[in-house]
Amino acid sequence: MVVSLLTRRIPAFTAITLGTLITGVAWLFLVGHPTIPMVIAAMIVVALGEITQTPRYYEYISRLAPPGQQGTYMGFAFLPLGIGSLSGGWFGGKLMHHFGEVQNRPERIWWAVTAVGVATTVLLWIYDKTIRQTAVEPV
Repeated sequence: MVVSLLTRRIPAFTAITLGTLITGVAWLFLVGHPTIPMVIAAMIVVALGEITQTPRYYEYISRLAPPGQQGTYMGFAFLPLGIGSLSGGWFGGKLMHHFGEVQNRPERIWWAVTAVGVATTVLLWIYDKTIRQTAVEPV
C-alpha cells in the first residue's frame, strides 16, 4: 500500500517504465556479492519494482480499451506473460549453459538478466516517446 500511495501521482505509463527499471536493476545486487543476504535484498527490490509496475499496467490497459471492450483488452494484457512463459525457460537454459558450462562463470548470468530488464525499459521509453505520443495526438 505504501508503494501505491507513493506512486499514485505518477502517470501510469511512467510507473510501468520505472517499475520495469527497478526490477531489472535489482539483479545487480548479485553481481558483486552472490550471497544469501544479497539474494534476499534483490528479491525485496524486485518485489518493489513489481509493486510499482503491475497495478498501473492493468490500469493503463483498461484505459486503452474502447468502451465495452475492457474485458477483451484485459485478457490480452496476459499475452506478454504467456510469451514469457514460453520463451523464458529456453532463454534461461541458454544463459545457464553459456555462463555455467561454456564459460564456467555462472555468476555472470546476472549481467545478462539485468541487460534484459534495462533493454525492456529502453524499449518502453522509445515507445513512449515515438509511437505512443503520435497515437495520442489528434489527427
